[in-house]
Amino acid sequence: MDSVRSIEESRFLVGGAVRDRLLNLEPHEYDWVVVGRQEEEMLQAGFQPVGRDFPVFLHPETHDEYALARTERKTAPGYRGFTVHADPSVTLEEDLLRRDLTINAIAEDRDGNLIDPFNGEKDLRNGIFRHVSAAFSEDPVRILRIARFAARFGKWGFHIAHDTHHLMQKMVRAGEVDALVPERVWQETLKALNTDYPQRYFEVLHKCGALQKIFPELERLYGVPQTAIHHPEVDCGVHTMMVLEQAVKLSSKPTVRFAALLHDLGKGTTPTTKLPKHHGHELRSKKLAQQLCKRLKVPNEFRVLSLQVAEFHTHYHRADELRPVTIVKLFESVGAFRNPEQLKDFMLCCEADQRGRSGFEDREYTQGDTLSAAFTAAQGVAVAEVIADGFKGKDIQDELRNRRARAVKVNVAVA
Repeated sequence: MDSVRSIEESRFLVGGAVRDRLLNLEPHEYDWVVVGRQEEEMLQAGFQPVGRDFPVFLHPETHDEYALARTERKTAPGYRGFTVHADPSVTLEEDLLRRDLTINAIAEDRDGNLIDPFNGEKDLRNGIFRHVSAAFSEDPVRILRIARFAARFGKWGFHIAHDTHHLMQKMVRAGEVDALVPERVWQETLKALNTDYPQRYFEVLHKCGALQKIFPELERLYGVPQTAIHHPEVDCGVHTMMVLEQAVKLSSKPTVRFAALLHDLGKGTTPTTKLPKHHGHELRSKKLAQQLCKRLKVPNEFRVLSLQVAEFHTHYHRADELRPVTIVKLFESVGAFRNPEQLKDFMLCCEADQRGRSGFEDREYTQGDTLSAAFTAAQGVAVAEVIADGFKGKDIQDELRNRRARAVKVNVAVA
């Protein structure tokens, strides 16, 4: 235990834990940097090595991460092209210098004193994301991280320093973003979707040019007009961000938020001669959503809901006009009878689409009530009754649908 205490005397709290405490937030995890020590000393003290690319260890009791102070040197394109140097000669300031943003380059000693060589505390107070050094441009993941931080700290109105934004644009033009792997893009995107302001993530990527590289289907929506009477915001890209904002208000599920984000992708491929109308955009949206999900290796639960919303969201909007049998087919298409929760999520996405328009945010809508009542009526028809009446094979499904449609017609005021 003396050896563990000896290591602890050489440690400094760094990164997100210091930043979050200064923002009066509860840190998710505690990361420590150890100065003046060697890997052999860490192992002898019982620390467990977990770092693949650089010396990181887990404390034998708390399991907090302890990393030896290190420097990094760019040796190849992409975010893995680094040579790491870690030995007792590396200082705390040298370790902080390699970090991405000034607000993440603050350390705290055992007595609670801040070590802040790059004025990160000042940037934190002023709500500024500022890169520590030009080395920021060597790692394209940092573009995703700064966009995700913009989403996480959206309620404080953080903004990106002009020089940092310019550097991000330069990185995109240099092709650094092309080296990002799908798994890391999705990891950062999912974290952003779980914040209160995920639209900020995509807005930052759009403004620096990275959205075109990572989410070209979304980038294509910007500048595409819609009919102003239904969409006073006009621009399809602006509408999509408004829909995502409304989805956050309606659901904490990242699946719902992601599906809302992808619902209108097809509008980006509408022929210019047809604008500002977008006839047939639903199937185009489904195809593009499928393409995006495959490219980024999006988990199946996200993909399934996204494809359903893309294809059928206009059915929801016309719920009060649909024939009962069409409503039942909609329920079948979104898997409602197998999983009623799936229908609920589908309708939340569609409601977000309704409300994600300038001046339409707080209106009363009846489509959700209509479909909920229709589903209750349709659910009351049991397949066992159909089978008991002698129907077999494919005829069971056909008869079940017909009976459900009749139940909807009798119990719900629809077309």
